[in-house]
Amino acid sequence: MDGRRRQSGFSSAYQLTDETPVYVISVAAQLSGLHPQTLRQYDRLGLVSPDRTAGRGRRYSVRDIELLRTVQQLSQEEGINLAGIKRIIELENQVAALQSRVAELSAAVEGAAAAMQQREAAVHASYRRDLVPYQDVQQASALVVWRPKRATE
Repeated sequence: MDGRRRQSGFSSAYQLTDETPVYVISVAAQLSGLHPQTLRQYDRLGLVSPDRTAGRGRRYSVRDIELLRTVQQLSQEEGINLAGIKRIIELENQVAALQSRVAELSAAVEGAAAAMQQREAAVHASYRRDLVPYQDVQQASALVVWRPKRATE
């Protein structure tokens, strides 16, 4: 029972994501279907840059392996050279960053619109209700005189 408690506590404290670097180069090479030397070359060219351990060993994440497969597909099936692939990856990263920024700005605009509506409602709530709406007089010779009330103290 103690082992289960410790294990469940451990799993909640440390969660793996697609960005978590866990695979050494040999495992990443097998998962991506590439030779380890190809992975080193891609790292040198800046196509796929894995995280490094304290001893400078490469650690690949699930996202890195997906990117390796994409590079392989673009190179082998589409016939794009490595410089072109690098540019495609840079542009895709730029598009993702811009989409994120657009989402942030849209949320900010929605928040500002909601705040403006609240302020507008507060202003309308503060109006005095003793004003009488003006009704159009049908006669052309009618005269309406208005005199403000004088404050008597």
